[in-house]
Amino acid sequence: MLREIVLDTETTGTDAKGGDRLIEIGCVELINHIRTGKTFHRFVNPQRAVSEGAFAVHGLSDAFLSDKPLFADIVDAFLDFCGDARLVIHNAAFDVGFLNMEYARLKPSAPQPIALEEVVDTLTLARRRHPGAANNLDALCNRYGIDNTKRTKHGALLDAEILAEVYVELLGGKQTSLGLATVIADAVESDGMTSTVRGEDSVIASRTIRSRLTENESEHHTAFIGTLGENAIWRDYLGEKKAG
Repeated sequence: MLREIVLDTETTGTDAKGGDRLIEIGCVELINHIRTGKTFHRFVNPQRAVSEGAFAVHGLSDAFLSDKPLFADIVDAFLDFCGDARLVIHNAAFDVGFLNMEYARLKPSAPQPIALEEVVDTLTLARRRHPGAANNLDALCNRYGIDNTKRTKHGALLDAEILAEVYVELLGGKQTSLGLATVIADAVESDGMTSTVRGEDSVIASRTIRSRLTENESEHHTAFIGTLGENAIWRDYLGEKKAG
């Protein structure tokens, strides 16, 4: 079982080493690249002012954050949620830099810093797959047809939820979960054929394959088969017995 945590943060500014602080964390749990519905979300009092530039991005004001818990008060719950799961982050160096600076402030009981090389950076994945193209989160949503209409402002949990969808697409789309999913999908009834993919014991994906022939083409095809005669080998493939 592969457990991953898709993570996003919001901050007071862009300079973690210069004193900017983390103000929001959002996490989404994936098991074998499929969302489980489990999330982690906290706002944090940064004990410093939010810059005008950052406020324009996320809309989190000093007044709103003033009564929120300190990072020290939520870090244990955050670490418990993440456990030993692999982190998935867009532009990971930014978020990891802020998290590690927050960890360092917790001395002498600071958690181990996050090793950047152990994090899946979806920005790196996107640049490899789409070199030279825009690869911010909005651009990736547009490219993959992912609904981001609710993203009028940046928000850690919403962005983590969107990133979870983008991540699956970067891995090759939802077919990457075949053989991994445990969810049962019922076959769809239709006039066409139904193709069902099975895992070890359960149906894990199902889709309907509709005929691409027009009604006129189907009639011509039927007429053509009629010219082949009673003993045509073609009828074996139609499930018909030859005469004689």
